[in-house]
Amino acid sequence: MQHLNQPQAAKVIPITCAYRRGAFEACHQSFQGPASPVAGILIKLLRAMGFTVRKSIKGMGKLPLLILAVSLTMVACKKDDNLGDLSAIQGLGGDSVATTSIDKWIYDTLTVPYNVAVQYRYDQDELDLNKDLVPPMESKIIPVLSSIKSVWIDTYVAEAGMNFMKTLIPKNFLLVGSASWNTDGTITLGEAEGGHEILLYVLNDFVNNKMPGYVKSDSATLIQLFHTIEHEFGHILHQTVLYPATFKTITAGLYTGDWNNFSDELAHEDGFVTAYARSAPNEDFVEMISVMLTMGRDPFEAMIDNIPAGVSQDGVPQATAQASLHQKEAIVVQYFQDVWGIDFYRLQTRVRAALEQQIQ
Repeated sequence: MQHLNQPQAAKVIPITCAYRRGAFEACHQSFQGPASPVAGILIKLLRAMGFTVRKSIKGMGKLPLLILAVSLTMVACKKDDNLGDLSAIQGLGGDSVATTSIDKWIYDTLTVPYNVAVQYRYDQDELDLNKDLVPPMESKIIPVLSSIKSVWIDTYVAEAGMNFMKTLIPKNFLLVGSASWNTDGTITLGEAEGGHEILLYVLNDFVNNKMPGYVKSDSATLIQLFHTIEHEFGHILHQTVLYPATFKTITAGLYTGDWNNFSDELAHEDGFVTAYARSAPNEDFVEMISVMLTMGRDPFEAMIDNIPAGVSQDGVPQATAQASLHQKEAIVVQYFQDVWGIDFYRLQTRVRAALEQQIQ
């Protein structure tokens, strides 16, 4: 799930060169520098230091080669250099970590009853190496997961039963402390990996009313977290059993890849529950689920009632926008009942009540 960073659009500052595979070539592929008379001397020097240098390099003599040769000279290690004991470094043999009180809580609370694993320690193989990401603070892990259990897992269990949740709950939670920024100024708040994994970002910003320093304005961050979770679980539901095709026809022609150029208020005027709902029908469907559950029934109806009179920028009359949202609501409610045997409005009441206990 992506989110528009509303307060201020992020500025993307391009980095000319980065020390990663392919970056040197990308930065210098069009460089046409003069032949360097120093190249031959550098090659002899490198050979004297024990490096193997192919003869074909000598003819290149370009500045990028010169830079690369100098950098190799500066950072190279000799075979007899003592690098110390590497076995304790995670990823280089030191992959065993001691079980902590956090691990025990996860095992007792999530693994035993639901067969869920939680990854909160940094693992580069699980994350996008092109993003600057940090792991969550350990002080956040149990409060975050406890809240997730109360607001999301327990409410579904109460309405649909334990077997429902055991079957559909993702078996791996991957937790990240920071946001995942995109080049268009948006941030990714969560991802669902084929129904088997949920990836949650921005957890270092988590705070609820049971934690020191909580203020009422923090509730927006908390609601956003549960919006993300309900959104990603909505994807798992419709990927398991698809929603009715008629949903896609309600606001057909108004979906756009430029959703981040709209505010939520403008999206309402076109019959969408959020700006991100405009990105695609699947996102529209799960945004309906997540907003309805986290907002509650009365505030959701008030949102529809507050759509201003007149016609939207895209030529949609107020009555049409309101009718579109009510049609989508009806399909979501019927889908939950027919496919999963869940009374959506009762689930909505439970979720909102559990959420209120976290923010009041």
